[in-house]
Amino acid sequence: MTSPVDPATTASTLSPAVRSALTRYRVIAYIVGVMLLVLVFVAMPLKYIGDNPSAMNVVGPLHGFLYVVYLLGAFDLARRVRWSLPRLVLVALAGTIPFLSFYAERKVTHELTKP
Repeated sequence: MTSPVDPATTASTLSPAVRSALTRYRVIAYIVGVMLLVLVFVAMPLKYIGDNPSAMNVVGPLHGFLYVVYLLGAFDLARRVRWSLPRLVLVALAGTIPFLSFYAERKVTHELTKP
């Protein structure tokens, strides 16, 4: 016996607005994830080990700006699919831990598009 499925969360019945919000979220999640990796594994070691803050001066503010865009994308998606506040907070925090934004993006996409 199958469990009842909310029709708003299946791939074939996602509204165009939810589908576009999901696409925007996926793109910005990948960008923020890559920028965070560059920040943590390239710019910060260059600043603190190599005594060269130039990369940090560029990548740090850029990641900060992109993280705000990520928050807006996550909020937009959460509003459209009616996530709870704790769920939104967890997805939003995923952009602050290296590699976690990739996992969160994959999990959210799978959940919203599963048949």
